Amino acid sequence: MTSSHLDRLAVTFDSPTLVSNAGLLLPAVLAQRLGFTELVGRHVHLGSTPGAPNPGLKAMTVVASLLAGGDCIDDVDALRKGNAEVVLGGAVMAPSTIGSFLRSFSSGHARQLDAVLEDLLQRAWEAGAAPDLEKITVDLDSSLLETYGLQKQGAQKFAYTHVRGYHPLFAVLADQGEVLHCRLREGRANSGRGAGSFTRQALARLRRAGNCGEVVVRADSGFYSQKVVRACQAHDARFSISIRLQRSHHELIAAIPEKQWQAIPYWLEGAAEVAEIAYAPFGGKQSYRLVVRRVAPTPGSQLWLQGLADSHFAFITDRQGDLLEIEADHRRHAEIENVIRERALT
Repeated sequence: MTSSHLDRLAVTFDSPTLVSNAGLLLPAVLAQRLGFTELVGRHVHLGSTPGAPNPGLKAMTVVASLLAGGDCIDDVDALRKGNAEVVLGGAVMAPSTIGSFLRSFSSGHARQLDAVLEDLLQRAWEAGAAPDLEKITVDLDSSLLETYGLQKQGAQKFAYTHVRGYHPLFAVLADQGEVLHCRLREGRANSGRGAGSFTRQALARLRRAGNCGEVVVRADSGFYSQKVVRACQAHDARFSISIRLQRSHHELIAAIPEKQWQAIPYWLEGAAEVAEIAYAPFGGKQSYRLVVRRVAPTPGSQLWLQGLADSHFAFITDRQGDLLEIEADHRRHAEIENVIRERALT
């Protein structure tokens, strides 16, 4: 009996050292129920390259290896022990075969995997895994994946952190920690490159996956662009996007009357305040709320000892509602870094 025939699963052993990767049984059953190998075979077409045949089985082998802790092609060989093909519901490919498969991908072929991910998302949500669709918050961010060796396409040159690697984009459902969309980019790409089209694709995928109500997009200053704002508006999504402050912004902030600043809950009582002012970004005529957080130097810190001025952090938003609530909600965008670290990069 293969795992695809099981309705209820329970994995128990009388010794914790017997099977270290028994946890593969549950994701393997999920992959079979969602038709993962079939979807890969439908959407991924590698032409006449040596790695083209049976893309679904090869992709399942790669996913299982990653879930089992593998971080290089040779680690796939660990799956060829202990009758793992019964657990995974299909043949486990050899490392050499997986190597040929992965080397067959161009950037265009990698984009074919986007269609696989979208279909998997829709099938999972239809099966009952959908979040509360009345209000969804999507966090956008980028990260840096360090690589080793000088032959990796797109990672030969140093990124802005002076290491070699890739600079992918992520769209994450904030409350669920579910990765909605991702895009691999070369390491030296600046934070905003392709952000507009990436945002459009993520929101379009979200709208197609379910009948969503209110959608809010939160992003840091790397996504501060007119293209990102227009992408949100095109898909009826509200936004709050951080700004990298320039002199003109500081002049605008200085014009805010002192009486408009409101104290906000902060780790140091009385150290932070918030205010807002109308602002038309990107040289246009459309004004949005410019929300500014003012933070005093921490007592005893170097900034405090030098008598420097308060720090300011700002974002634009088209959201309606209480200023304090919107500011606090935007700050929670930082939680996406934990999601990327724990889920997307492991």
